[in-house]
Amino acid sequence: MDKLVIIPTYNERENIEPLLERLLRLPYGLDVLVVDDHSPDGTADVVRAKSAREPRVHLIERPGKLGLGSAYRDGFRFALENGVEYIFEMDADFSHDPEAIGGFLEAAQSADVVLGSRYLDGKVTVVNWPLNRLILSYGANLYTRIVTGLPVHDATGGFKCFRRRALEAVRLDKVRSDGYAFQIEMSFKCWKRGFTIKEIPIVFTDRRAGSSKMNRRIVWEAVWLVWRLRFLALFGRVE
Repeated sequence: MDKLVIIPTYNERENIEPLLERLLRLPYGLDVLVVDDHSPDGTADVVRAKSAREPRVHLIERPGKLGLGSAYRDGFRFALENGVEYIFEMDADFSHDPEAIGGFLEAAQSADVVLGSRYLDGKVTVVNWPLNRLILSYGANLYTRIVTGLPVHDATGGFKCFRRRALEAVRLDKVRSDGYAFQIEMSFKCWKRGFTIKEIPIVFTDRRAGSSKMNRRIVWEAVWLVWRLRFLALFGRVE
């Protein structure tokens, strides 16, 4: 197992099987780990059936809706325990194009963390988002860059690739944020440890089925996290 795509799920039954099929057809020898938070719609049943036929599909079933951040932490631990070198984050709703994975792998040859960016080189590559959602996302990334100094244009995006050495250096038990905040915190901690971060352009398309998990709590968590990270860095306490 050299390349692993981690996909957190909650009520993604409509999306997960076609996404798994797309990923497995790619010519990169990918394994896929689905971390399911006890989806009432039976998402885990679909993945379990697929796993029985395809050994590259793995499943972690959790007892309830525990959040995006903890799902990725469990996925990262699985990856590190199994010797994976390239560890991907990816949404289950087809907002992230599986065909972009080749670009991440190419960029990861010269970077420790590769971020898929919606706001690179002065361009906005987002499809089918309402204007208020786009303004919120763009503003959140500008705010993050100004407050923390993190030198990226899309710190809140969830399409990423970590080299193993970067994840090994982050104390996952000290990463407690969720949602957008989790994405910011992981990139910030890798950056502060001296790992190289590279952004590549992606096209982000709003989900084709199911409902968004965005809520007000996720937004406010990110608002306060950036100040916490700035002060922890100021006093040399980033773990």
